[in-house]
Amino acid sequence: MRISEEEFAGLPAYMTRTARNSRSKQKEEPEHLRMAGATAGAAGSSKAKTKAGGMQAMQALGRLEAGELNKTEEAYRAHLEQLRMAGEIVWYQFEPFKLLLAPKTTYTPDFLVQLASGHLEVHEVKGYWMDDARVKIKVAASMFPVFKFIAIKKAEKPKRGTALGPDWVREEF
Repeated sequence: MRISEEEFAGLPAYMTRTARNSRSKQKEEPEHLRMAGATAGAAGSSKAKTKAGGMQAMQALGRLEAGELNKTEEAYRAHLEQLRMAGEIVWYQFEPFKLLLAPKTTYTPDFLVQLASGHLEVHEVKGYWMDDARVKIKVAASMFPVFKFIAIKKAEKPKRGTALGPDWVREEF
C-alpha cells in the first residue's frame, strides 16, 4: 500500500522515523536521479536544500517562490488585465490567500477575480493537471461555495468564439 506525501507528513513522528529508517536501508537511487543540495541557481532557497527523488524531484525543479508567476500564469494575468480594461472584470489578485482543506493540507488559488457583476471567482491556471491539484480544487469548491471555482488551461489549438477568447479553455467545478 502506498500513501501520499501529505498522508505521510500527517503521521506521528515515531512512525515517520521508522518509515524513513526503513527507506534508507533500501537500495539508494543512483546519483543522477537524486536531487542535489543547494545549487548556485537556487541560492538561499530552502526548497533547493530538500533531497527528493522521482516525481517530487521533478516538481521541485519547476517550483517558483511564493508570489512569483510562471509563464502560463503571467499570460493569463495579461488576459485578465485586458478583461479589466474592457470592463468585464473589476479586480483580480494573484495568490490572494490560502484555504485550509484539512489539517496540514492547504490550497492556494492562483487568482481571485471579481466580475463586473460583483461575484467572486477563483481561477486556477494549469498547463498540466496533476491528480492532487484536481482533488484539491474539487474539495475547495465543495467546502467554500461562496466562490465559483474555475480551472483555466491554455488551449493547444485556439478555439474561436469561446467565452475567454481564443487562447483559454475553462472548466467549472
